[in-house]
Amino acid sequence: MKTIHSTFISMFLLAAILLTACSESRKTYKIGVSQCSAGQWRDKVNREMLAAQHLYDTDAKVVIANAHDDTQLQIRQIDSLSESGIDLLVVAPSEAVPLAEAIQRTRKKGIPVIFFDRKAETNDYKAFIGGNNVEAGQTMGDYAVLLARQITGHRPVVLEVTAAMNTSPARERHHGFAKAMEGHSELEYICKEGDWTSEKTCEIVAEQIAKGPLPDIVFCHNDGMGTGAYKAVVEAGYEGKVKIIGIDGLPEEGIEYVKLGHLVGTYVYPTHGEEIILLALRILNQQPFERENTLQGMIVTPENADLIALNSRELIKQNDHMITIHDKLEAFSGLYNTQHKVLVGSFVCIALLLGALIIAWRAFLQTRKTIRQRQTMNEEQTLFYTDAVNRQLREILVSQPDDIPSPRKQDVLFAEQLNEAIRKNMSNPNLKMDDLGEDVGLGRVQLYRKVKALTGLTPVELLRQMRLQRAYALLNSTTKTVSEIAFEVGFNTPGYFSKCFKEQYGKLPMDLRTETTD
Repeated sequence: MKTIHSTFISMFLLAAILLTACSESRKTYKIGVSQCSAGQWRDKVNREMLAAQHLYDTDAKVVIANAHDDTQLQIRQIDSLSESGIDLLVVAPSEAVPLAEAIQRTRKKGIPVIFFDRKAETNDYKAFIGGNNVEAGQTMGDYAVLLARQITGHRPVVLEVTAAMNTSPARERHHGFAKAMEGHSELEYICKEGDWTSEKTCEIVAEQIAKGPLPDIVFCHNDGMGTGAYKAVVEAGYEGKVKIIGIDGLPEEGIEYVKLGHLVGTYVYPTHGEEIILLALRILNQQPFERENTLQGMIVTPENADLIALNSRELIKQNDHMITIHDKLEAFSGLYNTQHKVLVGSFVCIALLLGALIIAWRAFLQTRKTIRQRQTMNEEQTLFYTDAVNRQLREILVSQPDDIPSPRKQDVLFAEQLNEAIRKNMSNPNLKMDDLGEDVGLGRVQLYRKVKALTGLTPVELLRQMRLQRAYALLNSTTKTVSEIAFEVGFNTPGYFSKCFKEQYGKLPMDLRTETTD
């Protein structure tokens, strides 16, 4: 009997060691990302980083926090990420000076820091990766000079509307553009400071048009600001007479504006989120890396806009496929781990069961008579307790009410909340998916999956469709102009609104207004 017990214990210990060893998985690094703000450009970076989590030899888990241009919030988010067990921090600082102390606190914990797109006022970082803002500004400055040479009859006026100058990209883009303006006395160069919003840019350009001189060329530090400049030009009646250029070159924003003629040029400021993850993994795996990593951009003009838009859409589509593959891989990985553990656990249970059966059989042979007597007593007791349990179960089942109302479906409640959030914020042209997610209590990825599952549309597509439905109703029921309706339902430009409206309903807004009048 002692020998059997010793064998059983040895089998149990061996099975436990096997289960522990088989449950180990390869190293996955946790990378925290602190984004200074939202917007299409940063959303594209985020999607590229998420798609690259399983792209390289070492896996990564990317966690993204967005400060929405709130410096104090970003400081708290950085401290929170550094306390959450991340292996590396990627930061795009909202302001250079205030974030320096938070970065230093993170570095004191032994966490490497990568600056992306922007830098803080500290040299305590592992690497920087991003576009060359000075080069971007100078490239657009050279392009502005080229456009100005086509103007005859008067001295061309070039207006630069900067972003917030407390950020490094704004200072660097202004430096590059101003450098390109040097030595061109044939131009009148005016520079006015704004922020990163289209509203402030619209106000500055409108004021310049009113006071004079009328600018021939307006350079904005991003394409979103360019929409504000275009709005001011249209409202002043100078559409087509003032040329607007910007920076970012996103497929659904800047490149589309160039194709529509609202901008005459933009600069594709590179994102390359996959390069950020590759750099992070090189640092974590102690592989060689460059401290300063510059991503190359390119200029978009009406001549090459179609080709660049096509290539950009294909890249975005491939990136979305990568995210889908990543999500499925996560699900399959979880299923595999579960099945693997169940399989190993099954072998352990079989081994333990065999040991228990051997011991039970030995004991049965030695105490057969005693077991038979106890078996008889147990049968009587079992019958007694079984009957009691059966009666008790019947009483419980019979006493349960059958008229309890069914709960309201959660999908209906979610749809009502999302509908209310969209209608409340519809007129905001800068409405972001993160804002909608906050209103309904979901993150961006959760909101995307939920809306896609319920409607077959992405949140962006659903928002656009609801805006167009609202515009259709206003065209039929009011006398407002097409421009007024476009701005009311959240479109930055009437031209882009008309294009989307025709794609949705097969006719232009003015065609519908004419049909209604007839």
